[in-house]
Amino acid sequence: MKEIIYQVIQQEAEAVRNIPVTDGFPRAAEIIYERVHLKKGKLVASGMGKAGQIALNIATTFSSTGTPSVFLHPSDSQHGDLGVIQENDVLLLISNSGKTREILELVDLAGKLYPNLLLIVITGNQESELARMAEVCLFTGNPSEVCPLGLTPSTSTTIMTVIGDVLMVLLMHKIRFTSEEYAKRHHGGYLGDKSRELARNKK
Repeated sequence: MKEIIYQVIQQEAEAVRNIPVTDGFPRAAEIIYERVHLKKGKLVASGMGKAGQIALNIATTFSSTGTPSVFLHPSDSQHGDLGVIQENDVLLLISNSGKTREILELVDLAGKLYPNLLLIVITGNQESELARMAEVCLFTGNPSEVCPLGLTPSTSTTIMTVIGDVLMVLLMHKIRFTSEEYAKRHHGGYLGDKSRELARNKK
């Protein structure tokens, strides 16, 4: 069992080390900064299934670190939730295959609402239709899943999470986000106490 454990950890760690580092990262950060912080839009993250859970995590992480963001379920968008999208928003779309039907339909519907929306795509298929529609495509490197069947989203979702963290950190640096600002957004729990303590110590 330990051999399997070490193998899983090593394979996922290697996949993280092999994430392609491209100019797409700073370009994506610049788009989010311009649309959200200068033009007062927001980041709208979306994905289906496991990718959707990663998108939700990315959205809440961005919101807690000073960049307003929401999660939009691609299926719910067809039943009225599309109305959350505004003119200067940025769509952050996650699809490992780049072929997820619900995500492609979301792009079509959102484009009819606001034709000038910008898309940032995280995908393992940079030749996909979704990737071609994106202003910025962030390629995961398409790592093999650690799932013994090669089916269950595992390594791919780890990489998606890391890419989301990279974007979050770039934005925190860009807007010079402080512990004081963090405390305003995260009042409760251990992190709330810690952020207020850090803010007090800076005074």
